[in-house]
Amino acid sequence: MAETAHNASSQARQRKNASTDLHDEQDGQEREPLQIKKLLSLADGTLLIIGMIIGSGIFISPKGVLSYSGSVGAALIIWAACGIFSMLGALCMAELGTTIPKFGGEYIYIHEAFGALPAFLYLWVLMVILKPTTQAIIMLTFAEYVVYPVFIECDETSLLTKRLLAVAGILFLTFVNVLSVRWSAHLTNILSYSKLLATFIIIITGVYYLAKGYTDNFEDSFAGTTKSVGDIALAMYSGLWAYSGWNVLNNVTEEMKNIKRNLPLAIVLAVSIVTCIYLLTNVAYFTVLSPQELLRSDAVAVTFAQKTLGVMAWVMPLFVALSTLGAANASIFTAGRVYFSGAREGQLPDVVAMIHIRRRTPVPAILINCVVALIMVQISDIDTLTTYFSFISWLVTGIAVAGLITLRWTKPNLPRPIKLPIFIPALFVVMSLFLVIVPFYTRPIVSSIGVGLTLTGVPLYFLGVLYKRKRMRLLSNILGSITWLSQVFLEVSITDART
Repeated sequence: MAETAHNASSQARQRKNASTDLHDEQDGQEREPLQIKKLLSLADGTLLIIGMIIGSGIFISPKGVLSYSGSVGAALIIWAACGIFSMLGALCMAELGTTIPKFGGEYIYIHEAFGALPAFLYLWVLMVILKPTTQAIIMLTFAEYVVYPVFIECDETSLLTKRLLAVAGILFLTFVNVLSVRWSAHLTNILSYSKLLATFIIIITGVYYLAKGYTDNFEDSFAGTTKSVGDIALAMYSGLWAYSGWNVLNNVTEEMKNIKRNLPLAIVLAVSIVTCIYLLTNVAYFTVLSPQELLRSDAVAVTFAQKTLGVMAWVMPLFVALSTLGAANASIFTAGRVYFSGAREGQLPDVVAMIHIRRRTPVPAILINCVVALIMVQISDIDTLTTYFSFISWLVTGIAVAGLITLRWTKPNLPRPIKLPIFIPALFVVMSLFLVIVPFYTRPIVSSIGVGLTLTGVPLYFLGVLYKRKRMRLLSNILGSITWLSQVFLEVSITDART
């Protein structure tokens, strides 16, 4: 029965707390409450967002925007429009994050606004597919650019090497995130600075070539611009993929200092900086590379470096590798907090809502993410899984922002340090709906499969969440044993206070 697991968990917590209390009494000190600590500053939050947004997109495949938009001028407008769209969403997230200052981001906002089932379906897809596959792809990209100077062509040996490097990278980042929030933040900051340096090298090189008169690619820059609404939407998809991650800070709000000030300020600063960097980087690309050269390149930044940096061109694959490592670290850091939030809401086993008694990190949640990500690295057709769920992220973000509007009516008395004009979230919801509909028009079968796989979470919700008190005794005993073993060997416990 569920009570058996609960009793086992309670006894283990009592033993752990009794041991901790005895130790503190011997030291003559009062036990510090077991709670998540607020360690992230404004700079940490800003760099976390930058570190998540600037992954591999701007370095590897800006050609998607150019190929669908049809011209240099249209491509630059698309990049700017994607930045503005991201800023609108970021402002909505700033209101939601300061109104509901809990871990979980979109998950917790959907839970508060629309109830448990929609929130669980998102948590299910996020935990099983979205987060681990994203991390696997990022780390495989990291491995590809680490071995770039050695393996020119991808053969079986290099594929094995890249998978081993990806596994090593995931294990290393998991270790850092389990060990310390501060160490993870420091690593994110260092890697964010490195990717900013990489973009600055590209931008400064582009300015140098502009000054030398390399302006041919900007003449008649709108020639060939597409007139298809579908192509414009696909160009927006390519650009927004490179901007994805602007909402990452909402997943870790409970660890932010002075959240009412630092959350919105970090979001606005980060998205503004990234938008400027992306525009200037693309201008640099178009200064040095012709549209045809850019479209032929599978790694635009590397092609750019080979054409401009001479013997120092090797630094660009290194910077791309560091950039992807930073994005993976930010993803792992936030994934643990979302799963932690889901367990705290009763939608995952209690052990996932536990933190280390000294390090104050959500160890079980981070380890679960690690295991699934390692499995995804071994899947050969991982891109297909991602394709099935590519529209889900925009659907979820749109639903979360729609929740902002809903909460204005259902919970008007909630404290709102930031309150946007209602047309901003309404406009964002409409634009998100457009981005959700387009894949069903262009790839109806793939999108339908994604919906079907998402709905597999419905029976799991009823069996595992809604009727969890009626679980089989064997399952309850297994969960109770896992909880007890985790408390003993991982040194984790439920926090003293729930937000």
